[in-house]
Amino acid sequence: METYLRMADLPYQNYFGGKLSAQGKMPWIEYNHEKVSGTEFIIDFLEEKLGVNLNKNLGPHERAISRAVTKMVEEHFYWTLAYCQWVDNLNETRKMLSLSGGGPFSNLLRWVVCHITKGIVKREMHGHGIGRFSEEEIYMLMEKDMRSLAGLLGDKKYIMGPKLSTLDATVFGHLAQAMWTLPGTRPERLIKGELINLAMYCERIRRKFWPEWHHDDDNTIYESEESSEGSKTHTPLLDFSFYSRTETFEDEGAENSFSRTPDTDFTGHSLFDSDVDMEDYTDHEQCK
Repeated sequence: METYLRMADLPYQNYFGGKLSAQGKMPWIEYNHEKVSGTEFIIDFLEEKLGVNLNKNLGPHERAISRAVTKMVEEHFYWTLAYCQWVDNLNETRKMLSLSGGGPFSNLLRWVVCHITKGIVKREMHGHGIGRFSEEEIYMLMEKDMRSLAGLLGDKKYIMGPKLSTLDATVFGHLAQAMWTLPGTRPERLIKGELINLAMYCERIRRKFWPEWHHDDDNTIYESEESSEGSKTHTPLLDFSFYSRTETFEDEGAENSFSRTPDTDFTGHSLFDSDVDMEDYTDHEQCK
């Protein structure tokens, strides 16, 4: 949901109180004292109220594909990620929460919360049906979903083509877990190995729409061979309670002040940068 708001350039205020919607769900929003729950209904609401539309470049056939893939990700792939995070790798998840500070939770309370969450996830997965399969079968289903996403993306900039769509917010929101919150697991090895186009896709979106988000231990940050440790600068973390893309995005410098490196294209952009025009790059390579 946050990635969608950033893609649509809609400023928002976060609240971390843990309060659920009237339907007992997250996420939910409040806009001019009107509360809306559920990602799909929130997006429909914002499109109607504010006139934003990330799918304006999609035709009827593409919109149908986008919805089908969205439901595969939200109603199927999601559960395999939840299993990996909260059932199969619970100890690693608890350690990660400890490293991130853990907020107001003590070590004991964090242990209790994690194990309660594990029980909830297992019960809901059983009700869904996917939790009735073995661990190996669940991971097999996960891999099929990831391979489907990789095949659909191919060498395109975004899932549905050169332009962003709502589907990209959905796919990124789920793949980001495999990229950055499941170290050493099967989905992480898959996305950073055989399905590297998904890793590059996640990096493009992270760099463009989460400029304050840096992951120091991430070995998939693509640096040119000439870059040195002394030349790497990181933007300080912003206050996560409020975000306005307009206020945090700055000009990217003079147009012609770039140097050519092994991971840049003919314009000087990084090949992993979200601002690379894939069509222009392809035309240039064909001319060579």
